Amino acid sequence: MFEAYGPDKFHVLAFPCNQFANQEPGSQNEIKTFCEINFGIQFPIFEKIDVNGENAHPLYVYLRENTRSFLSNKIKWNFTKFLVDKNGIPVKRFAPNVEPKDIAKDIEALLV
Repeated sequence: MFEAYGPDKFHVLAFPCNQFANQEPGSQNEIKTFCEINFGIQFPIFEKIDVNGENAHPLYVYLRENTRSFLSNKIKWNFTKFLVDKNGIPVKRFAPNVEPKDIAKDIEALLV
């Protein structure tokens, strides 16, 4: 997706979180290196943060408050995705099991 739409119109930002079954125990550098080597990731991978609870990062508090998943605004698992428009307004939340290719139409609608 990042390569397809280019950095002029579309950005992907990754925020690792270790609040889900200890999936991200490594340091920021270890996570970044793993993703680059195993998945060819070229977009920014930021510092590890909390996305739920009293220590949740303010970005995720904002995203959670402005989108809802089924019955709750809590992040249920890693790889939850948020689509945010060019003005910083959250447009839609996608479950962790939704593949990036499956949100292409939603992205393209915002790029018009």
